[in-house]
Amino acid sequence: MIAARARNGTIGRDGALPWRLPLDLKRFKTLTMGKAMIMGRKTFESFPAPLPGRRHIVLTRDAGWRAEGAEVALDPNAALALAGEGEVAVIGGAQVYALFADRADRFEMTEVHADVAGDTSMPAPGADWLEVAREEHPADGYRPAFAFVTLTKLPARLREGSGVGSGQAQPVATPPPSLLPQAGGGAS
Repeated sequence: MIAARARNGTIGRDGALPWRLPLDLKRFKTLTMGKAMIMGRKTFESFPAPLPGRRHIVLTRDAGWRAEGAEVALDPNAALALAGEGEVAVIGGAQVYALFADRADRFEMTEVHADVAGDTSMPAPGADWLEVAREEHPADGYRPAFAFVTLTKLPARLREGSGVGSGQAQPVATPPPSLLPQAGGGAS
């Protein structure tokens, strides 16, 4: 999964990002180029045109909905089947993130260090996510400080019975290399 989220959970306002962070847009392009992207209809419609070099798989409840550059899926399984093998980028919005949160094995998040007014939000990642990388960026003029954060899903054997994922606070730490996911498929 790939998302930009304000400290208060805001991810959107009036169908768009409520901030302008050029480095975040550059990172988004790097993370999604050449990949299948799964998104909701509103997210797709927020783009002025389909993004070049990427597949746009649009999850919608409207079986008759069509748009140039979009492949339509009516449920998450159909979206993943359309995506095929390889890494898939789940890019929002809030309902799509909720549908894929349990399936994703990596979360690339831009953490905006500000409370931002908006009409779309998502919860913070739960305790079953482990932070493995963080790159801080200071405020610049009117742009807030932010961080690029990479999280990976803890293996099920570490979540079950460990209190992780049960609402109990867990420290965020980097696991030994043997616990990091290996290269391969999965929804990001």
